[in-house]
Amino acid sequence: MSEELLVNVTPRETRVAVVENGMLQELHIERGSQRGVVGNIYKGKVQRVMPGMQAAFVDIGLERAAFLHANDIFRAAPVDAVEGEDAAASVASPQMQVPIGELLRDGAEVVVQVVKDPIGSKGARLTTQISIPSRYLVLLPRSKVVGISARIEDEAERARLKALMAELTASGGEHGYIVRTNAEGQPAEALAEDIAYLRRVWELIERNAAGAKVGSRVYEDLSLPLRAVRDLIRRDVEKVKVDSRETCERLREFAARYMPALADKVEHYTGARPVFDMYGVEDEIQRALDKEVPLKSGGYLVIDQTEAMTTVDVNTGSFLGQRNLEETVYRTNLEAAQAVARQLRLRNLGGIIIIDFIDMHDAEHRRQVLRTLEKSLAKDHAKTTVYDFSPLGLVEMTRKRTVESLERQLCEPCHECGGRGMLKTPETVTYEIFREIVRAVRQFDAARLLVIASPKVVARITDEESNAVAELEEFIGKSIRFQADAQYLQEQFDVVLL
Repeated sequence: MSEELLVNVTPRETRVAVVENGMLQELHIERGSQRGVVGNIYKGKVQRVMPGMQAAFVDIGLERAAFLHANDIFRAAPVDAVEGEDAAASVASPQMQVPIGELLRDGAEVVVQVVKDPIGSKGARLTTQISIPSRYLVLLPRSKVVGISARIEDEAERARLKALMAELTASGGEHGYIVRTNAEGQPAEALAEDIAYLRRVWELIERNAAGAKVGSRVYEDLSLPLRAVRDLIRRDVEKVKVDSRETCERLREFAARYMPALADKVEHYTGARPVFDMYGVEDEIQRALDKEVPLKSGGYLVIDQTEAMTTVDVNTGSFLGQRNLEETVYRTNLEAAQAVARQLRLRNLGGIIIIDFIDMHDAEHRRQVLRTLEKSLAKDHAKTTVYDFSPLGLVEMTRKRTVESLERQLCEPCHECGGRGMLKTPETVTYEIFREIVRAVRQFDAARLLVIASPKVVARITDEESNAVAELEEFIGKSIRFQADAQYLQEQFDVVLL
């Protein structure tokens, strides 16, 4: 598999694309005016403790108060081993449900880390279970946990890494660590460098937090290009192409310091065409904003993102197959399973996801489609959980969401339809105008009326509804004049009494 990272830098926006075998798989965007806060650490103040929700709202200096649940508050727990890279899960103690009132009080100052950006009308999600990532490790301050990522499957390698960490943390083992997937095959020296770096970072955070004011940031995560190199570059990544010389130099210095074996993969892109155009990324971004996703077979997906969940509908489209209906459906669903996994990564869709595959009667076909979906999702950096086919033939799954989806980062609700995706027809608006005229005449006295509306609505009224207008004028005993205004949207109108 050929994989490349493309970094596009402009004065106010930075974008990082993950391209596998010539196809865009992931897109990360960071804008100067809307930089995410996930990973940042703040000194906050508890605004309100809510026992009924087992949570508290905390002021950390952002526009909206952030949310801190009782399960995300650090307390010592007898954990012997940890699997995976989710540091928060490593120190939580679900079996010890302590009331939020015993953990926090109104007005208390608390050092917290953002685990989820503000999304829509919701504030940021917080934790006091601080975790600081580096290239190969995640530091868990005040925890004694040492765990290995579940994605490192080789038992001999797991045992080697566990033994190395036990040796390296024997002195000054006041903190816990998660060994990340990137640490597989790394020598003791590389892990020791990470441990020293993380300890220095934590000491700086403690000093900053001690003298910080409430609502101030005491630690900021790396910028997007540096995070991309830290988290996304692996041995199978062939190149990291950067179109900014200054950013390229920073990335080379960062790589030389923390991952010298991979530093040579960072190169400055100097092509005449923009790097995203060269790889077709811009076209892929535009397609990722469409509801329909065509499949090579002729079938297609329809993806709908709502507040509660995301739904994916699979259709055969023009694909007729070569044998029988069941085989045609099976082949379409197999292709759709791979496409769905890619679209979830590309569009950064999270939360509850419902996939409506085309109905299959063969149980083995259903198992194969589900296995294909799970295998395709294995490349996803976000945590996913897939459930079996429901009695209605739907596949339910969840995908961890920490930032807004691609659509909500790049788009806003339509000003004309208000985000409904539908407009009232000119006929509907016409009858609304007629009702408003009658309502206005009954409430207020006027010699005549002026109606201002969109050109499309006025054209319909003066043409197809001219008889209805004459009848209305006779009914109210007043003349009505219509004026088209191109500034008015299709659903907008004003009835003016003259």
